[in-house]
Amino acid sequence: QMQLVESGGGLVQAGASLRLSCAASGRLFSSYAVGWWRQAPGKERDFVAAINYNAEGTFVGDSVKGRFTISRDNAKNTAYLEMNRLNSEDTAVYYCAATRTGNVLRQGQYDYWGQGTQVTVSS
Repeated sequence: QMQLVESGGGLVQAGASLRLSCAASGRLFSSYAVGWWRQAPGKERDFVAAINYNAEGTFVGDSVKGRFTISRDNAKNTAYLEMNRLNSEDTAVYYCAATRTGNVLRQGQYDYWGQGTQVTVSS
């Protein structure tokens, strides 16, 4: 089993930056790819970014490309999402998730999910 806990969310003004963290329990974190997903009110959960188990490959969604960066520190069992130039469309609950195998772009491929952290961007 693995538990994921997100942190770093909050209320910011448009144009600001935030860094989200995803802390994992367990010793197998370094074997899992990690993805960040977000869900805005009344909308489906959307892919944001993902990173493979050894950080040698990253994937970033088109809507955040050039503004968001995903990274991880396996020694700390933690993944990060650096978010820059935030705008109102980035307002959502952000979730991190982990998958041992499978397509990181498919929500159903993830084995573990965190509870989410709220990010609100005021214009």
